[in-house]
Amino acid sequence: MRLIRERVAYLKGLAEGMQINDSTNEGKIIKAMIEVLDDIALSVDDLTEVQQQLEEHVDDIDEDLAELERLIYDEDDEYDDDDTIAELECPHCHKVFELKDDMIDDNKESFKCPLCNEDISIQWECDCDECNSDEH
Repeated sequence: MRLIRERVAYLKGLAEGMQINDSTNEGKIIKAMIEVLDDIALSVDDLTEVQQQLEEHVDDIDEDLAELERLIYDEDDEYDDDDTIAELECPHCHKVFELKDDMIDDNKESFKCPLCNEDISIQWECDCDECNSDEH
């Protein structure tokens, strides 16, 4: 935006070099317009500076937010139960628990409820092509 201020300064110098003065109506208008242009150029410079400060502030906020997201989601990942298959209600004690992958043995047709230790039978249902083929 310095270009605008430089151009306004050039107009001021040009007006002085042409000896435009306040004695004529045209001279009064030209000098007033140059002053208005100078004020506008200063305002644009101020706005540019404020915008740059805001951009820096937004960048800082964005970095802080990214750090918070990393902390929050990474911590959640540590406690994320990837081996949880489903939430089930035990048919014996009627309490809800998380069925985890390590609770099931593929060779058995039951597993123990982690709350009451009773056997819960498994009925495997699979829609995959391998299970539905004649060879399986």
